[in-house]
Amino acid sequence: MKRSATAVWQGSGKEGKGHLTTQSTVLNKTQYSFSSRFEEGVGTNPEELIAAAHSGCFAMKLSFSLTEAGFVPDTLDVTCKVTLEDGAITKSHLTLKAKVKGISDSKFAECVKDAEKNCPISKSLTAAISVEHTLNA
Repeated sequence: MKRSATAVWQGSGKEGKGHLTTQSTVLNKTQYSFSSRFEEGVGTNPEELIAAAHSGCFAMKLSFSLTEAGFVPDTLDVTCKVTLEDGAITKSHLTLKAKVKGISDSKFAECVKDAEKNCPISKSLTAAISVEHTLNA
């Protein structure tokens, strides 16, 4: 499987602007700029997209892990916050709120750890990854 996205940038780093388009066109000439990346401007940014990718990948991998263990999740609500420091993404913190019937806390924690280590996005990041989770709250 191969997936693609295209970035087009025009101008200088601070005053310029760009847009992103994904193969699926879910993002279709979606604006990004210095302002949307480092301030509070309208548009997306690479760190936000990595956070979206990590939360989505982790949720899907956790679903597979839980299903393999004999449990089907009702809900896996995952928020990811990435930290950009000194020009590098240094941390990716996942906060999970899950509803899974019939699973023990220890089995759930085991499945969470598996997803944390084995989702493809986790495997591709050199950043420190952490997960905070709540079950059936």
